[in-house]
Amino acid sequence: MDECEHATDGKDISVRYSVSSKGVADNSVARILRVAVYPALLLSVVLVGVFAVRHQWDPARVSPLFLLGVIGYLVLLERLIPYDRNWHPEKKEWRHYGIYFLLTMAGSGLAQWLVALAVGLISPADPICHLGIEIPGALLTGSLASYLVHRLGHRNPLLWRLHGIHHVPEKVNVANNGVNHVLDIVLAQGLVQLALAIVGFSRPAVLVVGLFVAAQGYFVHANIDVRIGPLNHVLASPEQHRLHHSTDLAEAGHYGSDLSCWDHLLGTFTWRPGREPAAVGLRDPAAFPGTGEILAALLHPWRRRPAPGPRPE
Repeated sequence: MDECEHATDGKDISVRYSVSSKGVADNSVARILRVAVYPALLLSVVLVGVFAVRHQWDPARVSPLFLLGVIGYLVLLERLIPYDRNWHPEKKEWRHYGIYFLLTMAGSGLAQWLVALAVGLISPADPICHLGIEIPGALLTGSLASYLVHRLGHRNPLLWRLHGIHHVPEKVNVANNGVNHVLDIVLAQGLVQLALAIVGFSRPAVLVVGLFVAAQGYFVHANIDVRIGPLNHVLASPEQHRLHHSTDLAEAGHYGSDLSCWDHLLGTFTWRPGREPAAVGLRDPAAFPGTGEILAALLHPWRRRPAPGPRPE
């Protein structure tokens, strides 16, 4: 998207990325998949959540396994119903993305450990009220915290040095959803976990919400030709998140990756039916190291040369 940046010479130096190979043959199988894949994903969240709560599955095991299943499902769909064939990862990109994915998982684990260390195991083991009430409450709370941290990552110059690394790739797909600075993940997920812990949501509620957020986070980043229609006004989608990665800052809102209600309420909802970004990535690609320059990217926040500042509201 959108990075938060301005070219140093004041010129828009957007790099237009080719989106000439969109879509797949409009056969009956593809049409069915476009309609069915998202409901199937949401159903999997419900089923795994129900079984996990009912049988008291260990979140440390079920969450990573579920995430790997979601990733495998979406990678397959990227081949069956791609939004843009040009956005498929190349072989060398898979290697880079794999390293970033491991760093992202490490950052996520570190964030949860730091929150547990800071506030103790304060989340009650049993629901404090009916899960039908607690789960929506936890989802709204976590989603708002995630939205605010994400938006701040685009507005604050120091935080943009971390978060901008995620916007370096000139394509959006499942594999590069893990392209993040590890400290960006620690900060973002740590604050969300802290918000849920302080409010006191129970472990079952946090587990179920975590399954949904994980599925949504990879779904919105998937290179799949799926449109969810009016549901865009409630839930985040690939249609919205491609706009978030747009080099056109006028359309690059959508800081929510699970719910879209906060984008509506806080004025960053730009999607409309049929709206697509002409290009994704950074307006100034030279402002950050390339995706393959992993060590340089990790050290980027401490470089003397400042990254461009945040875009204005």
